[in-house]
Amino acid sequence: MARARRDIDGILLLDKPQGLSSTQALGRGKYLLQAKKAGHTGALDPRATGLLPLCFGQATKVSGWLLDADKRYLAEARLGVETDSADLDGTVIREARVPELDDATLARLQEQFSGTLAQVPPMFSALKQDGQRLYELARKGIEVERAPREVRIHELRIEQTAPDRLRLEVHCSKGTYIRSLVADIGRALGCGAAVDSLRRVGHGAFDTRRMVALDALEALCEARGPGAIEALLLPPEAALAHWPSVTLDGRASAALRHGNAAAADAVTAASPGQGAGPLDEHGWPLVRVFDPEGKFLAVAARDPQGRILPRRLFVAAA
Repeated sequence: MARARRDIDGILLLDKPQGLSSTQALGRGKYLLQAKKAGHTGALDPRATGLLPLCFGQATKVSGWLLDADKRYLAEARLGVETDSADLDGTVIREARVPELDDATLARLQEQFSGTLAQVPPMFSALKQDGQRLYELARKGIEVERAPREVRIHELRIEQTAPDRLRLEVHCSKGTYIRSLVADIGRALGCGAAVDSLRRVGHGAFDTRRMVALDALEALCEARGPGAIEALLLPPEAALAHWPSVTLDGRASAALRHGNAAAADAVTAASPGQGAGPLDEHGWPLVRVFDPEGKFLAVAARDPQGRILPRRLFVAAA
């Protein structure tokens, strides 16, 4: 008999193991917690490991902002080989001699592949074309033309660890494919390159410090039950911790819970956060909103008059 699903709210920072898709990892986390509602925040390749925030219940409301967040990766690349998937799981389509590299060459590559780039997504990706996943077409031996997409590499560090090996540290925008980046670097060197290992180490406001391995979660659940895993969950607002915030007085907090705007003079405190939050459809900055007791109420826009206009509520109307 299946166990009853539970209302669980929060974010679990999973260290995704190699060999599982993000959807499979989410399904495992949802099963362990017996959660009713869950979603992940951007796919990792089955070959990739590392930080995969899993959102449950109310926390699924921040999934969109996590999807849009910057990411950080560590990658190991093999030089002298090209594959159809741009990693070593794929079929080799070309091999070439690896040139001798020096510090000046690595520095030139770092500069060339930093900033705004036009990147062609790999065929082995979850993007859809005419309603079909690209990787489904690729597995049938079908290759289709893909339009370049603009991505941004905020920071790139490249180190040669062996004559045919590079180690990359990448801080990038959403939508960046590290496999495509590595393949492009290989082409620039004239010898080709493919990803050997890939690990995500940063996702928006999150890093690896609170990350938990799947096998550790399974052991914890077996020993102490789903409640032990629930204690590891971060609150939904943790995903937005770097955003500016405001605190409202009691009356405005009660009104906001019902979807009503708060006047500028209802703001009793404000924090600039660690950086500007995103903008809403009007171009107004989004902020986190708290009540006088410090309870997270909503994501809201702050208009030019200072009013607080709710965009996403995180508490039920009382």
